Amino acid sequence: MYYLRISDAPIEVAPLYQKLVDPQFGGIDMFVGTIRQWTGSIETKRIDYTAYHGMAERQLERIAQPIEAQGGRVVVVHRTGQLALTDIAVFVGVAAPHRAEAFKWCQYVIDTLKQTVPIWKKEYDTDKVRWGN
Repeated sequence: MYYLRISDAPIEVAPLYQKLVDPQFGGIDMFVGTIRQWTGSIETKRIDYTAYHGMAERQLERIAQPIEAQGGRVVVVHRTGQLALTDIAVFVGVAAPHRAEAFKWCQYVIDTLKQTVPIWKKEYDTDKVRWGN
């Protein structure tokens, strides 16, 4: 069963990984997104994440359900609140019977999350403040 959360609490990878471990799965793929200092020539100081929690969690369910219907398991946690450089912003983990599915599904989850889940970031850069997702 999937585990999907939008939370102000720091993300701890080890317990989330354990939610993916099961004898039926031969492949576990994880993506951990952190706050980076540089995006090209733009230097970031910190990021504030906000979300429309109810809608975000429903959208995460829409992303996870087809994968789970095909025999996979999905774990997603996205932070909200103020994050500093190197803080974990998002954890995506997918377990599947085989590695190819795990890789494919993990990339699908993070890419679709970025495009469709109502989570916004306010980047505090050295030159100005920028909004994005």
